[in-house]
Amino acid sequence: MKTDFDILIIGGGLVGASLACALRASTLRIGVIEAVPLAASAQPSYDDRTLALAWGSKKIFEGMGVWNEVAPEATPIERIHISDRGHFGVTRLSAAEAGLPALGYVVANRALGVVLLKTMQASKNIEWLCPAEMQEIRLDPAAASVTVRHDNTSKTLTARLVIAADGAHSAVRAALGIEAERTEYCQSAVVTTVTASEPHGNTAYERFTDTGPLALLPLRKNECAVVWSAKEAEVPTILGWSDAEFLNRLQDRFGDRLGTFTRPGKRAAYPLALTRVKEQVRERLALIGNAAHTVHPVAGQGFNLGLRDVASIAEILADAVRAGEDIGSLAVLRRYASWRQRDNQVTAGFTNGLIRVFSNNAFPLTFLRNAGLLAVDLMPGVKRGFVRVTSGLSGRLPRLARGLPL
Repeated sequence: MKTDFDILIIGGGLVGASLACALRASTLRIGVIEAVPLAASAQPSYDDRTLALAWGSKKIFEGMGVWNEVAPEATPIERIHISDRGHFGVTRLSAAEAGLPALGYVVANRALGVVLLKTMQASKNIEWLCPAEMQEIRLDPAAASVTVRHDNTSKTLTARLVIAADGAHSAVRAALGIEAERTEYCQSAVVTTVTASEPHGNTAYERFTDTGPLALLPLRKNECAVVWSAKEAEVPTILGWSDAEFLNRLQDRFGDRLGTFTRPGKRAAYPLALTRVKEQVRERLALIGNAAHTVHPVAGQGFNLGLRDVASIAEILADAVRAGEDIGSLAVLRRYASWRQRDNQVTAGFTNGLIRVFSNNAFPLTFLRNAGLLAVDLMPGVKRGFVRVTSGLSGRLPRLARGLPL
């Protein structure tokens, strides 16, 4: 059956755009549907937040051929300092000990989005439809049909495969009745930037507190990105503080390791939840990124997990094309779901476990978790294993995650 596209990606945020870029050298005809113009303040992927890209994610972008464009906007993470506020436990990780140039990189969502959009627009086999909104979707044995509103008119597009990359509240998932198990953390991430008076030394800090983890990520000019996980009831108060009050409270939470904080940026809050879907694929459909799973931002795993979805499905689809297989068949898509199952489970369990363990202040548990932090710090083998998991280097790695083209 002749279709308008081979692949129709619904959701042109960072994950959906990454998949389009990963497949741009293939013979596949790709359409990308995005509802919100990238310049709009409501655009959730291309906003002023920052991402902590794991080393494995850097390799994926390298394999895609876009890292050289991203690198000038990225700040390397050379060390990670993990601590439990008011307790004795601490773990220190370093790129040098891990044998890596960096443990990861910090990059602004907007900067990464600009690179991906430029790459898509320069690719002849990618059609960018924005603003365009999905109105209806139907999956048939031979093809998928998607009705979209674009340029003030409704039209129906057909594709051999639809990729849902439309976020945690996926419209595709809802339209097709795909169940998702959602666990609320009753927390929101308050994000902003500050400037430290002491050099951050390219060190990222993860500090567990009694209200949730507090992360400071290194940026250029001695700025730091702040991700403050706070109880939902406290968020309106935090957002309402004056800049001076916010800086005082942040200083109290973090301490004076980086000296005095000044020049706070605009604050915004994002609710946190753990989401797992019952089905990641159907005939003619695959879910990637936050449409398939969301995790707590502790340890900075969310986007990296979604990017590994991208690397895995891109490889499976490229191999299927070379083998002459139907890219939308359940047989092909089940390979993707099977490949991603372990990583999704391990990452969700790891991040959820950290939150549960560090939010319980009962004495036996506080002692054990701080002893655990010290054990990781003092045992090189355990530390290397921890770095491999958090850097996206464990398990079966896709070609892109090894820095290789598809």
